Amino acid sequence: MPDRGRARVLGRDVVADLWDLRRRIGYMPGRFSLYPDLSVDENLRFFASVFGTTVERERSHIAPIYNQLEPFKGRRAAALSGGMKQKLALCCALVHRPEILLLDEPTTGVDAVSRHEFWDLLADLKKAGQTIVVSTPYMDEADRCDRVALMQGGRLLAVDTPQAIAQSFDRPLLAVRAARRYPALLALRESPHAHAVYPFATLFTTSTREPASRCRRSPASCARSSHRADSPTPASSRRRRPSRTPSSPGWGAPEGTRAA
Repeated sequence: MPDRGRARVLGRDVVADLWDLRRRIGYMPGRFSLYPDLSVDENLRFFASVFGTTVERERSHIAPIYNQLEPFKGRRAAALSGGMKQKLALCCALVHRPEILLLDEPTTGVDAVSRHEFWDLLADLKKAGQTIVVSTPYMDEADRCDRVALMQGGRLLAVDTPQAIAQSFDRPLLAVRAARRYPALLALRESPHAHAVYPFATLFTTSTREPASRCRRSPASCARSSHRADSPTPASSRRRRPSRTPSSPGWGAPEGTRAA
């Protein structure tokens, strides 16, 4: 129970109308939380019975997902791959035809192919009229949503369309690729033109100090360092330890930032 504050979902209070809301909401946690010793079919039938329905009655609603699970319906949930576990969890969250589907970082730790397939399933649900609220640390996933809310430390930073949020960033944003990533990271962070540098997968994302409206040169020339990113590490970088470590807020995306 919350110690303070109020929240309403679908026009109902989340405390006073808890059990009424539970029937109207489908929830899929980020961590796999189904019964590992039950089979695919047993898990799905259990969750259907909790909400007073059956798999047969709701087959048409979950068919796009269940058709992929049906060949493995006798397999224990614990023995499924990561991608198939996510599909089973999604099926269980949808089996009672909820008005709104809440997904908590559903693709974290899932391989790239399964992540793409999962979002294709969400796109099909959206076309069928399903309302979906999803939290994700991946900006490419947020870009597939109609509206995005950026949150950090429990506070809303912005709420708008993905396009509007991207356009609101007033500095040139560059993606830099280098063969020697760590020397490149140090070189970019020491550049007088770089405002912020974050490693992301095999790239670095770099924003320049000069706002786009004031940059008369191309974005690339605005952010160009005084030496090549793949050049040998500068002597000053070799002599001292970096000012930021993987556990520091400046390493990667800003700490605690999520899109919902």
